[in-house]
Amino acid sequence: MQNDRSSRQGGAMRLFGRFYEFMRGSARKYVGGMLAVAVTAAVSFLTPMLVGGTVDAITDAVQGNGNAPVNLPGFLAGWFEARGGVAYLAANVWEMAALLLALSLLGGAFQYLRGRWSAEASEDIAERLRLRLYSHLQEMSYAYHAKAETGDLIQRCTQDVETVRRFLANQLVEIFRTVVMVALALILMSRIHAGLRWVSLILVPPQFVLAFWFFRWVQKLFAEADEADGKLSAMLQETLTGVRVVRAFGRQKHESDRFAVRAGDVHDKSARLSVVFALYWSGSTLLSTVQAGLTLLFGVWFALRGEISTGDVMVFISYVSMLIWPIRELGQILSDFGKAAVSLKRLYEILDAPAEQDTPGASDAPLWADIEFDRVGFAYDGGQPVLRDVSFSVRAGQTVAILGATGSGKTTMMNLLQRLYEPTSGQIRIGGRDIATIAKSCLRERVGYVLQEPFLYSRTIRGNIAIARPDAPQAEIDAVARETASDGFIAEFDAGYDTLVGERGVTLSGGQKQRIAIARTLLRDNDILILDDSLSAVDTETDQFIREALKARREAGGRAPTTFIISHRITTLADADWILVVEDGRIAQQGTHADLIAEDGLYRRVYRIQAALEDELNRETA
Repeated sequence: MQNDRSSRQGGAMRLFGRFYEFMRGSARKYVGGMLAVAVTAAVSFLTPMLVGGTVDAITDAVQGNGNAPVNLPGFLAGWFEARGGVAYLAANVWEMAALLLALSLLGGAFQYLRGRWSAEASEDIAERLRLRLYSHLQEMSYAYHAKAETGDLIQRCTQDVETVRRFLANQLVEIFRTVVMVALALILMSRIHAGLRWVSLILVPPQFVLAFWFFRWVQKLFAEADEADGKLSAMLQETLTGVRVVRAFGRQKHESDRFAVRAGDVHDKSARLSVVFALYWSGSTLLSTVQAGLTLLFGVWFALRGEISTGDVMVFISYVSMLIWPIRELGQILSDFGKAAVSLKRLYEILDAPAEQDTPGASDAPLWADIEFDRVGFAYDGGQPVLRDVSFSVRAGQTVAILGATGSGKTTMMNLLQRLYEPTSGQIRIGGRDIATIAKSCLRERVGYVLQEPFLYSRTIRGNIAIARPDAPQAEIDAVARETASDGFIAEFDAGYDTLVGERGVTLSGGQKQRIAIARTLLRDNDILILDDSLSAVDTETDQFIREALKARREAGGRAPTTFIISHRITTLADADWILVVEDGRIAQQGTHADLIAEDGLYRRVYRIQAALEDELNRETA
């Protein structure tokens, strides 16, 4: 039990420390906001005193008690006593009205400053938090992003940041205001009448108990609701991204039903939150009403006994209202703190996740060199091996083709070459140097990787091609467009290169997207080029055209990149300098096209099947 308590205390300290971590750059604005709160609180308490003193002065003047002392704070009492006391104040009420107006303007001005400084500070913190989150996500490993749900990450970086911002903007300074209001109320009520003070405080402890119960309960419910909302966002993002697949298979109703289940879960958890809120506010309203009634009842009794004036009763009732409201608000403050704590915890689940680290001492190295896989093995998260004892060598500038069934490990081999993952056994060497000692940034900058399903940004065709080199001249963009047979369909668009491709390139066909992706990769001077089944969506003629363009590049002189082509088309593989056949994570065969069709194995079987299909198609066409 002691350990649990220590753990909770340690967790609370870490939480406050993390709030403070982001507040450090805005401390001056928060201090200014708190000083403004102190001034507005003082004005709030001074106003009832002036009203009560004025009522007492008028009452005494009407009753002919002109010698009665002025019931005002010391400096004001002296001011009016010097000018005639109660009679002067009763005859010149406009002076008190003017003073109250001036105090109201002063309080309003400091209320404005409080709101402005708190808002500016919270916006600064939210901006720093967003920038830090985005920067950290950019540095996260490929494995982290492969597992994370995009919709949930988006919600954390937007909605959870906004929850923290709202708490820092509204409730952080409000905590200080509550403390100041309670302290001033206790001091000033004690000076008026000690007995009535205790009557006014009799229901304050139950208010505190109710506020802390509300905080503990709502924090748990908010965590559940936030997680449910994150799952809903993730599903929505996934469905909208794959909307064409949904429509193609007529799965609209199925997806709507799935969404309804998630939406119902969010509804149920949010409804439970609403019930708890309703219980708290109704309960606190009841306690506040009873508290005000008791104060009025005993205040009148003390006034009838002559222990307190009518004006003081008015002042006391005002102070009780001012005391009860911050205590009621304490529940809301704690509720928002609970929400902010949950959101901050979710944000730190991202920030605490380790960023991708390079090997100590890793440095840049020339990548146009021989590549060697030496008994390489790999498994995801300690699961079943995906690659087993993979060994082969490639000379610099060669073109290597890779054939294998889905899931055989072809893409994993290329991911290891880019150090998106690290081998669990064996070594990959470039120029005789273990790539674990080569900086990841060097590998990512000098290795061009084109995926089977390339990602295009929602921008122009020119913008997508020039991502690798934003300063590339139009002549070079035109050249890579011709080499990838993209210039033809680009010219058919009314806006040409300025055509917007839509989110994820939705306005382009699969083959057009692949050609744009290859073009942007060729625009950069790569030492290693990987085409991961990135010609699968183009027709055979276009496939051949692109391969011939790549071959012409090599024959034109200069230093051609070492190229890996993953494909299931024998016609694509046949022209390669070397061919690897991967089965069940192993290199089952390797050699030239002539070597592999001469020996029994997967390559020859695929070759015969595709050749037979091509002959049959030619006969049917003839």
